[in-house]
Amino acid sequence: MERPVQKIITPGGEELVLMPLADYEALLDAADIAAADRIKADIDAGRDELVPGEVVDRLLNGENALKVWREHRGFSGRELAQRAGVSASYLSQIESGTKPGSTTALRKLADALGVQIDDLIA
Repeated sequence: MERPVQKIITPGGEELVLMPLADYEALLDAADIAAADRIKADIDAGRDELVPGEVVDRLLNGENALKVWREHRGFSGRELAQRAGVSASYLSQIESGTKPGSTTALRKLADALGVQIDDLIA
């Protein structure tokens, strides 16, 4: 049995639909399920990842994002510097906050860590 849907046109010409609340909630549920399926597919395909709560907590607590991601990936400072093609001392200065890091360096470090450059900028 089809449920009634009523179309309303406002004085400004906007089209609105009036429907039973249960139908509206079912649409919301379907949209949530579809979004979750897309996220799961992205994770399964390697386009996204689940980040452990400890990493998220450290980032939210204001720790240096570069250091947090480096440690999460299991890299030493020297190893990450070598992979990114920057000096270990420069990496250390960025992590300690004594230097902000150039866009070029941060892009190389983000690529080596497998994250977006925005993930390294607080």
